[in-house]
Amino acid sequence: MEFLKLITEADIVVKLVLIVLVFFSVFSWAIIFSKRMTLKSASSQTKIFLKVFQRSNNLSEVNKAARKYRASPLVALFQSGYNELAYQSKSNPQRPLTSERLESVNRALVKASNREISKLERMMSFLATTGSVTPFIGLFGTVWGIMVAFQRIGIERSASLTTVAPGIGEALIATAAGLFAAIPAVIAYNHYLHRIKDLITEMEDFSLEFLSIAERLYGS
Repeated sequence: MEFLKLITEADIVVKLVLIVLVFFSVFSWAIIFSKRMTLKSASSQTKIFLKVFQRSNNLSEVNKAARKYRASPLVALFQSGYNELAYQSKSNPQRPLTSERLESVNRALVKASNREISKLERMMSFLATTGSVTPFIGLFGTVWGIMVAFQRIGIERSASLTTVAPGIGEALIATAAGLFAAIPAVIAYNHYLHRIKDLITEMEDFSLEFLSIAERLYGS
């Protein structure tokens, strides 16, 4: 109750600082939980899809099975490459897969890879911003709270605990709020960035493997 009373009686600037920090904290936690589910599904379905892809010798069968694993970024790569191969085969059914046509397939894979990377990295910048900015916002609230405490000392001409305690309390709350918003965001950002890099590596390896299979199946 004393804690809530300290917040409700805080200076208007400190209140605004706390509101901003609460916004950053709530929004970053929403991103953390959402990103956790997204990356978990992407990783688990990627493992399953890779097994299906590596066990099958027929790309059309893999294409049918891929519909079950759309959460995996590799599915988007496969479908882009497969569709480009189908287009190349349809336009030139008797012509083997030359280096120019293979480069067209590679461009389709690169475009799909870039789209999937953008999806995986979506809202990661907000976590990075939260982790780097909120401690300074909290520090601003801290400095302001200390200024309020000194101002009260000047007005009441007393440095007693009852005079400085409210201002110091506001300052400490702002500091704690800034750290509460920043620490989870930094931890989540570093953790998710590592997992995204792993998925990007898998996409790069998959693209090379897909091109190799396409060259073997449709080459001269």
